[in-house]
Amino acid sequence: MSKALNPLADFLSDPSRFAGKPWFLQPASGPLTPQMGPEDDKNGEGGSGTLLLTRTKTKKPNLYRVLLLNDDYTPMEFVVHVLERFFNKSIEEATEIMLHVHQNGVGQCGVFTYEVAETKVTMVMDFARKHQHPLQCVMEKS
Repeated sequence: MSKALNPLADFLSDPSRFAGKPWFLQPASGPLTPQMGPEDDKNGEGGSGTLLLTRTKTKKPNLYRVLLLNDDYTPMEFVVHVLERFFNKSIEEATEIMLHVHQNGVGQCGVFTYEVAETKVTMVMDFARKHQHPLQCVMEKS
């Protein structure tokens, strides 16, 4: 009695047994998309009516850099506060980014998907306007 008592467990334990098996017996690796088989006639005449299922890969979203632009009027402390509040930076990180903006004219706050970057830019701009500062925040594709 060297064979396993559960034939299904024995079958599933050997991956080579999946070769040539129906799609529902093969391990899943992504969403399935129906397509017509190669033997199916494009005009709808004849053919076996075979429906092939293919796996599609999800495309990664584009990323955008959120940048702060230097100006001569916004206090450095306000820029540090914005970086801490909207970008979750520590005081040390925020100070480093603020000094980079001050010395180079522009500094990166973070890299986000389009919607997140757009929201952060809007929130920073609204907050700066509310406090009567001309701070500019923009986004660009990475």
